[in-house]
Amino acid sequence: MKKYGNFLILLILIIPIGNVVAQGAFFDEADAFFKEYVLDGQVKYGQLTNNNSLTSLLDQVAKADLQKMDANTRKAFLINAYNLLVIKGATDHYPLQSVLKIDGFFDAKKHRVGGNNITLNKLEKDLLLKAYGDARIHFVVVCGALDCPPITSFAYRPDQIEQQIDRQTRKALNNNNFIKVDKRNGEVQLSQIFEWYSNDFGGSKKKALEFINRYRRETIPTTYKVGFYEYDWSLNAISALNRPSSEIRSDGSPSSNNASRYVVSSTIPRGTFEVKIFNNLYTQQTGPGGDLRDRATFLTTTTSVLYGLKPKFNIGFDIRYRHVRYNSIGDSPLSVLTFNDSPSSRQGVTGIGPKIRYAPFENLPNFSIQSALWLPTSDDLAGNGDDLPYIDWNGATWFTQVFNDFSIGGNFSLFTELDIVLEDIGANENGHLNRFSTPATLILSYFPNAKTTLYALGGFSPFWQEEFDYFAQIGTGAKYQFTPKFELELLYTWFTNDFLQTTGGRAATYNLGIRFNL
Repeated sequence: MKKYGNFLILLILIIPIGNVVAQGAFFDEADAFFKEYVLDGQVKYGQLTNNNSLTSLLDQVAKADLQKMDANTRKAFLINAYNLLVIKGATDHYPLQSVLKIDGFFDAKKHRVGGNNITLNKLEKDLLLKAYGDARIHFVVVCGALDCPPITSFAYRPDQIEQQIDRQTRKALNNNNFIKVDKRNGEVQLSQIFEWYSNDFGGSKKKALEFINRYRRETIPTTYKVGFYEYDWSLNAISALNRPSSEIRSDGSPSSNNASRYVVSSTIPRGTFEVKIFNNLYTQQTGPGGDLRDRATFLTTTTSVLYGLKPKFNIGFDIRYRHVRYNSIGDSPLSVLTFNDSPSSRQGVTGIGPKIRYAPFENLPNFSIQSALWLPTSDDLAGNGDDLPYIDWNGATWFTQVFNDFSIGGNFSLFTELDIVLEDIGANENGHLNRFSTPATLILSYFPNAKTTLYALGGFSPFWQEEFDYFAQIGTGAKYQFTPKFELELLYTWFTNDFLQTTGGRAATYNLGIRFNL
């Protein structure tokens, strides 16, 4: 009997010791993983496909017995688990612009944690924030975005957890890019974390400021006006593998301006709106035998609205307004803006119709297909019957665009576009289309900083009809992103085609584009 008693005592001692040993192995493996695949707050997602270390760690996360862990061990374990699960989720869809592109990333997709299937939101809010009542957790769980506090290149450990959390909290709240203090105007802009989780920081801007000041070396006056800057959800990825530390800023964000740019070829996130207003002023000078006497000028304003119905599927509509003016060579192209009544001038909305955009491939987030159908708003836009000047086609236009965008190093990208355009559909007597073209465009962009884009454009548009025609264009442009949601674009292009070459004519466009997101 004594022998069995000793055996039971030994068994009771061995079980918790074994559990501690297993937990210790997890923290060691996690520490090695973060050291290898995290560099100054950025993750090497490109190296993590089918990674055995990540698979092993998440298997341990799935099977762990949380009830047998003490409070500090469970806290450290769950923080590491959250960060590992975010990395795994982004890796499964990499290359990726943002985790918001993944449907239900935080609130629908479930993960196995401690024998239960839970979402990332439940892990963060219930198992960590609610269980521990520690607002500092917001500065150590990392949601995979550039505006999160940077992910660490080490694992959180039970015997160091309080010191580690405190250190990361102080690091975040003393970072001028995370807490943006404007002394001149007496203002401070906080991360939207303080807005979304207001109750965790006292429930008001004043209380949030008091919390922040507890960890800052230089306190912020409570008289300062408090606001929230827009959260940058761009993925916290190192775009080039093995990027040296010299290419990472001190605040943990990449020095690559490519990583911060707005990618026009990708779909917009679910539940958001994008509005683009693009003004194209085309002016053409012609005359017999190169004796330039006439000018035709078209001002086309296309307003496009897109809504993110799903992360990879957008719906919307286009409205096309045109103003045309035919006059002598001496008149300025800007005369089209005078809007005066003239037999050689005409204006109005010429087309309106639905549009969709779809990103079909998970591993090509910058590849998308956009298609719009513009329906004419008048019976005689071409001016054939009422002796009016031509302003647009009488028939419908079906405009399909295939986009892709390739990053080239840290500060360049190549944008490609191939279109299928069917114009004047149903306008002739037989109801057939009158024009079919397949324009192709290449744009090489350079990003001197995170907000500015300079680019060169080249395009060729063949018209596949009985008498083959074409036009070619080259141009240069610039974009400036005032905020992540507001951008201005300027573009100049020079045109040539068979008719212009024959007559010695000249043609060019002047373009102004505005984009804003809601």
